[in-house]
Amino acid sequence: MDTSPEHSKSGAGLGGGEGSEREGFEVAVARRTDHYFKRTREIVRAHGDMHVTYAVFMRRPVVFCPRLAVEWLEEAARQRDCTLDIDPCFEEGAWVGAGEPLLYISGPLSALVDLETLYLQRLGPPSVAAYNAFTMCADLPKVHFLAMDARHSAGDEMAGMMAYAASVGSRKAQAEAGAVGFIGNANDATAHYFGNERGLGTMPHALIGYAGSTVRAAEMFRATYPDESITALVDYFGREVTDSIAVAKRFSKLAADGGLRVRIDTHGGRFAEGLDTAKSYIALERHVPQATRTYRSEEELRWLVGAGVSAAAVYHLRDALDEAGFPAVQIIASSGFNPGKCKVFASVEAPVDIIGTGSFLPETWPETYATADIVEYDGTPLTKVGREFLLRQRKS
Repeated sequence: MDTSPEHSKSGAGLGGGEGSEREGFEVAVARRTDHYFKRTREIVRAHGDMHVTYAVFMRRPVVFCPRLAVEWLEEAARQRDCTLDIDPCFEEGAWVGAGEPLLYISGPLSALVDLETLYLQRLGPPSVAAYNAFTMCADLPKVHFLAMDARHSAGDEMAGMMAYAASVGSRKAQAEAGAVGFIGNANDATAHYFGNERGLGTMPHALIGYAGSTVRAAEMFRATYPDESITALVDYFGREVTDSIAVAKRFSKLAADGGLRVRIDTHGGRFAEGLDTAKSYIALERHVPQATRTYRSEEELRWLVGAGVSAAAVYHLRDALDEAGFPAVQIIASSGFNPGKCKVFASVEAPVDIIGTGSFLPETWPETYATADIVEYDGTPLTKVGREFLLRQRKS
């Protein structure tokens, strides 16, 4: 059973009625919280309640994404008919350092103690993902980003958290770096986070295989959606350059008017058409002669001149389109665009117009862990040894 505010308010599957709704909420919390919290709640209810304050923090810098956790706590207060004082320490989208309190939550211990597991789940992961999304957008401020995270998420709830995170990180990059940021995402359910009614998308590899050729797939798309621009996926047959030019010739007016894009999604098991290691170095040297003359890690070199969607591959495709007379055709790149790859592409000013990515998702999951500690019992400051930095600073 979902314990999200939307589910709880609807009473779906709970038989209707306020009593059934609250019963359903309690069952859902009891099934999902850590068992020792349930035992503590029963002990407190038997021996006397106490007003407490929790401090929540993380062990790494993040971009603060409190909304989902706060909304869930507000719904929990409604379900339990109690008052919770939820006090975020920062505005949404703020930088927060490792160990800094993110928010304080005050209320009856009996109402709060078993909620910790569930609200922490809604706070840590989006705050790390928003950090990643911000750095990607800020490093490539002229690039349009498309969030393609849903397929990498472990269910609908995580997909919602990641879309929310991308939108927060994007807005921060827009405000602080003048970035274009994320213009949308790939499905309808979370499109609202980006101010859209629907998800955005190109054509998948499945359509190319179905059509039998890249050009035919583009023709089918155009016949079905005549009023939309075309984005042709060009790596299916290993002919990224050949098929890009073929589609541009087939839709020459659209290409000239800026209504045609080509998407390169070449996997890391091969080079894009016309390239190998040596030719990739040549392609990059033509535009950015200093790119490989500074220290680069093995991973950075792969992003620059290796197999898959490298910076050299994007330059190579851009050169081919320009030489064929199609400078207005935009290039969409996807495949493994995490913060590190985006930073490398920025360092060589790779000519990519749009990046489709789900790789702002946290790569090291333990970094997403948020922690909550009680710092006050009935107004008396007290916390476990070593966590004194979480105590609320009193104004003199």
